[in-house]
Amino acid sequence: MSASVSVVIPVLNGAAALPATLSALMEGLMTGVIKELVVADGGSSDATLDVADEAGAHIVTARASRGAQLRAGMAKARGEWLLVLHADTVLAPGWSEAVLAHMDDAPGKAGYFRLRFDQGGLWPAWVAGWANLRARMLGLPFGDQGLLISRALYERIGGYDDIPLMEDVAIARALGRGRLGMLPATARTSAARYVSEGWIRRGVRNLGLQLRFLFGAEPERLAQRYRR
Repeated sequence: MSASVSVVIPVLNGAAALPATLSALMEGLMTGVIKELVVADGGSSDATLDVADEAGAHIVTARASRGAQLRAGMAKARGEWLLVLHADTVLAPGWSEAVLAHMDDAPGKAGYFRLRFDQGGLWPAWVAGWANLRARMLGLPFGDQGLLISRALYERIGGYDDIPLMEDVAIARALGRGRLGMLPATARTSAARYVSEGWIRRGVRNLGLQLRFLFGAEPERLAQRYRR
């Protein structure tokens, strides 16, 4: 299959994490999966844009809101398939084969990766296990798990909402469990925020925000609480 996937990465001051994320994408270039890289920047003040430019990315700017950045990045992308990754998410070797198989076997569905953290131990394994179980049972993967979706399906469901938080939950709800599946590959994401806040505290806080969103709370108010 010729290259047909546009990788879209929303970022804000991600210069430290972005190189590892981009390095893992080299596999996709070697296997001919990746068509282009789009970095949607929310106004970085560090070396993020230099890193993106050196990698040959198309750079699009938007206000510092992940939903707004993703809408802008997806609009810029030209691939038949779109792969959304966070700037601190590193795909494990073999991801491109899983992506190719999904595009061939399940073109009407979106896919996401198994989650793991970049730290070992009981709590990282437990939180990642819960996230993967939640994704399978409820059809609500974290944004850290990435999203592989055809352009046709993305446009059919209306794309990402222009909201500052919970854009991953919103698009998963728009897709529904019947159009979401876990890919047989792993996405490794940073545990820094869990380590700094505490695994239990961070997990409970995230769950509370998600439940409030699902029950109708305004994303803008949740974003203010999240930043605090």
